[in-house]
Amino acid sequence: MPDELIIFDYSGTLSIEATEFSRPANLIRHLQESGLSALGVDRADLFWEIVNATWSKGSTSSLGYKGVMQERIAELFPDKAVMMRSEISRAAGNFVDAYFDHSGIDENWRLILQKLWSDKSVDVVIATDHYAEATTAIIKHLGLWDISAAPLTAAVKSNFVVANSADIGFHKAERNYWEILKTNCGIAANRILLIDDFGMNEQSADAYSQEKETFQRRQKTISLLESVFSAHVQCFVFAAANMPIDDLVLQASEKITNYLADKSSL
Repeated sequence: MPDELIIFDYSGTLSIEATEFSRPANLIRHLQESGLSALGVDRADLFWEIVNATWSKGSTSSLGYKGVMQERIAELFPDKAVMMRSEISRAAGNFVDAYFDHSGIDENWRLILQKLWSDKSVDVVIATDHYAEATTAIIKHLGLWDISAAPLTAAVKSNFVVANSADIGFHKAERNYWEILKTNCGIAANRILLIDDFGMNEQSADAYSQEKETFQRRQKTISLLESVFSAHVQCFVFAAANMPIDDLVLQASEKITNYLADKSSL
């Protein structure tokens, strides 16, 4: 069993496109094209109110992005909740489908991820706080590069696992998340490399991106990994504001290569 574990975040780290989707100009266009704008969700601030109000529930349950969005729109527009139920469902579905279609993995990650997939001496986990629909979407995106990943289930047998908070019922800043991951995957790593933006690369209107929250999330996550796995943890903070994405991915890839090649560096 591998004693090395590499943990990647997804949105904002492997997938920069996911955060670009919600830039103001892009967001308004997607609201219009999905049909949400015609239903009254026609402003960025209203959209973010919906996201921030439903995030905790949506990212720790099977209800999904579509489900929590439909619920909140019905609460905000009770006069439309019954008469236009099918329109709300269709528009929310269109928007969420477009979001996940635009949440692919940045091409710069391809070589290092394919290398890790072929290296069975290391466990790789894509650990993400996300909606239920993300698990299938992430596995699909990896499959485009012939990387076969498995969802986190009891006694999962794979060296490439997608661990989604919506499937687990807890966020990455909670101990239960990592304990369930460790148990279900049978991970016995004593060395961990964590690559994560901790929410820094999300849009500023997203409550998940607030500076105080991202700092606390980083500290808590590292502390939990050290405690749950009794492992030495190295962290690469994937801060996209600091340099071009291709350079940042190159630095992260070099970090991974050195981590695997030189155990003594730890």
